[in-house]
Parts: sequence; structure tokens; C-alpha cells
Amino acid sequence: MAAVSSQSSPSRAPRGARRADDEPRLARGWRAPLPLAGLRRRDDRPRRVNPELVYHRHVDDEQGWLRRLVARLQVRARVERAARFAPARLAVLVFASIIVAVTALLSLPMATPAGKPAASFVDALFTATSAVCVTGLSTVDTATAWSTFGQGVIILGAAVGGLGIMTMASLLSFAVSRHVGLTQRMLAATENQSRLGDVASLLRAVIYTALGVEAVLALILLPRFLTLGLDPWHALWYAVFMSASIFNNAGFVIMPEGLAPYASDWWMCLPIIIGTFVGATGFPVILDVMRHRRRPRLWTLHTKLTLTTYLALTVLSSLTIAAFEWTNPQTYGPLSMGGKLLTALLNGVNARSSGLSTIPPEHMHEATWFLQDALMFIGGGSASTAGGIKVSTFAVLLLAVAAEARGDQDIEAFGRRITLPTVRLSVAVALIGSAVVGISTLLLLQLTDLSLDRILFEVISAFATVGLSTGITPILPESGKYVIIVLMFVGRVGTMTAASALAMRERRRVIRMPAERPLIG
Repeated sequence: MAAVSSQSSPSRAPRGARRADDEPRLARGWRAPLPLAGLRRRDDRPRRVNPELVYHRHVDDEQGWLRRLVARLQVRARVERAARFAPARLAVLVFASIIVAVTALLSLPMATPAGKPAASFVDALFTATSAVCVTGLSTVDTATAWSTFGQGVIILGAAVGGLGIMTMASLLSFAVSRHVGLTQRMLAATENQSRLGDVASLLRAVIYTALGVEAVLALILLPRFLTLGLDPWHALWYAVFMSASIFNNAGFVIMPEGLAPYASDWWMCLPIIIGTFVGATGFPVILDVMRHRRRPRLWTLHTKLTLTTYLALTVLSSLTIAAFEWTNPQTYGPLSMGGKLLTALLNGVNARSSGLSTIPPEHMHEATWFLQDALMFIGGGSASTAGGIKVSTFAVLLLAVAAEARGDQDIEAFGRRITLPTVRLSVAVALIGSAVVGISTLLLLQLTDLSLDRILFEVISAFATVGLSTGITPILPESGKYVIIVLMFVGRVGTMTAASALAMRERRRVIRMPAERPLIG
């Protein structure tokens, strides 16, 4: 038997020593990952990397400096990660960035008519926030204070803001759905609920829907503006501007005379009513109705709750406002019977969302103001351009009260049981909204000498991004305008992100405390 050479067998190193090509060791039998150890492999062995998490260090020079910068910053990967894991933070950053950009454009001299000075910072910021948050409140007259360029910036900000609202709200809904259990996922599958996780396809669907509805509205309104004797360019511009303002519930009007001359004009008011209704119901509802337009029984619970509550509130508010203002000589009094009914329907639809009105709210009775305060606070549908606490939240609260009054253990609607976390979330959203409105009202009462009813109306209109005004917005002090600016931003982004954040914080606890019932009422 041949002897084994000493060179053929590896020599054993002393304990604690390691060869140069060995990986660092934390303990016996354990190896530290090279990135954590701060070392680099000395050989050329290939290793597996995630291209989305590392910088592209070698970008071809032919791609240009912009593509190299984008590759290094990983813009797409960062946005996708933020949309999946931090959608609330992404929503705040996106809306704030758009507001800053629109403010900068409105501050340019070309944004105002020739011969007029550039807009002040507070007016530019206020208008930009109102446009991006699709509110409609303004410190200046949109028709005369801005040039065509400025009006284009405003409506572009409103269109981008409306698309962002529907997209971000849908992304937040998907982020929340990632935290539900298997039972809820299986139920969603049986109801044919679509996944909203694909950001690109979601954005395309939202854009196509918005552009399609706005194009139809513009084609309907264009002949009406032509019949007014306008030249084709101004008629087309008015039609495009108003169609975007209507669908996005922006509330801006660029006609110098406003909407007051069209109080009895069915050709003008019906597109406003229909477009506002479509935009205020929300993209999930639009998508669900379009997919199952011939089989309403397949509509989701959210769609049924939203449409039922929205239509019920519209009928109730239209009849009530008409009863309050029927003989008011400054509002409904001079109108014909058809004009009164049309104006009542327009106010019933727009009082919770767009704020477009043919009757100046400052001439209405105080009882009408109080009713509109409640309607504006409720708002429109979730993932829509409307604001407020949303009609689905209001519906869940009503169902909870009805179930408690009947002594039912479960809260049910349309053959489905509403879970307790959904009820708790609805209560939280309503209380947060009430707190924001209350604090803002107290601040404005201290900053101005205006009456409580006017301030409360303005505050709720800003929080719910409605845009109706009793005429006090232009006369507010600069500090009061900043309060309204913050209120519009919080009302647009705050409730959406707060609801998703509260829902995503839901987690199971292993240990539960003993139950005890305190006295209520």
C-alpha cells in the first residue's frame, strides 16, 4: 500500500486561525454574511444579487446623465416599495410635491393677466392647495385674477390631484387588504373583487376612466357654449375646463358671470349633476358597476352601500333644501317650478362634493347652512374625488346604531356581516374628522370677528373639500387663510391616510384583558 504523501492532505490550521480565503466566523459553525462583516469576496465567484436593491454602478454612457441619475436613485424601485409598504407616506409626499409645483407656476408673472402684478405667495399657495385637493375655495376670482396660463395650471393641478386621489386611495385600500385574513380574502374572491396592487394597470385604468368621462362631458357642453355666441376657441376652453372641474369635483368656474345665469338651464345643469355623481362615487364603484352592469346582485357590499346611501342622501337633501329655500326671494323665489326642481337636485348632489352651485350660499337661510354642514361632513364615496368622512363610513355608523337599537349581535347589510374592526374604524374616522373641524373652528373664531355659523360652514367646506363658501374666504386674515390651507390638505389626505394607518395597525394579541362593561349614556 503506497504511503500517502503529506502534500496531498490538507494541513489543519490551529484553532482560532483561518485561511485567507475563508469567510469570517462569528462562532464555531456559524458564518457571518459578508455584507455585515464589511468584507468582500477575494475570488471571482458569482453571487446572487437583487437588482432592485442595489445601485446600478455601471450604466452605459450612451444612456445619458438623466438615465444614469435615475438608475442610481432607483426611482422606480423606491416608488414601488413605497406604494406597497408605505402608501400613506407616499400619498402625503406626492400631494405636497404637486402643491409646491403648482404654487411655483401660479407665482409666475404669466399666470396673471397682462398689466396685473404677480399673485402673492399666500394667494398662489391657497389656490394651488385648493386645486390639487379639488376643493374650489379661492381667495381671488378665478375668471378674472388668472390668465389663460394660470387657469390651465389650476385645472391641470385639479386633474392631477383627482387622479392622484383615486389612485392613492385605491393603493391604500389594497395595502389594507394585505392585512386581512384568509376568510376575508376568500370572500373577496367570491365577490369578484379586483386586486388593486398592480400600480401601473391601476393608474392606466384610472386615467382612461377619467379622460373618457371628461371627454364625454366636454362634447356635451361644447355646443351649449357655442350657442352663447362664444368663438370656437373660448367655447372649447370653457368646455374642457368645466368638464375637468365637474368630474374631479374641483368646483372652479372660469365664466365671468359664474353659474348663476344657468339656474334653469337643463343643458348646463344636467351634465354637472351626472358628472359630479360619477366622480363622487369613486373609482372602485365605477369599476364594479361597469364589470357587472347587467348583474347588480354581483356588486360588492361597498358598491351597494355607497350607491344606496348616496342616492338616499341626495333625495333627502334636495327635498329639504327646496323646502327651506322655496320662497326665499334671493335664492329659489324668482325661479320657475322647473328651475326650482333643477336647482334643488343640483344642490342635493353638489352640496357634498363639488361645490358647484347656481345659487350663492351666502343668500341661503341659516337652517340651510346647518343642513349643508352635515351633508358636506358626510361627503361622497371612498376612493373618489369627493371629501368628508365618506358615505360608506356614515352608512356603517347608521347600521351599527340600528343593530344596537334592535338588539342584534351582528351588523348586517345586503346579506353580508360587517366586521367589528370596520365599525371601530368608522367611529375613529368620524371622531378624527369632528376633532379637526372643532379645532379649526376655534382657531378661526380667535383670529376673526366673524360669526360661528359662517366660520363653521367655511371650515367644513374646506375639510370636506367641497368648495361652497358664504363669501368670507377672501376677507380672512392671512393667518386664517393658512388655517384653511392646512385644513384642505388634512381633509384631502388626512382622513384617507388615517383610515389606512388605523386599519393596517390591526394585529392579533395573544393575551386579552378581562372584559368589563362601563356605564354608557
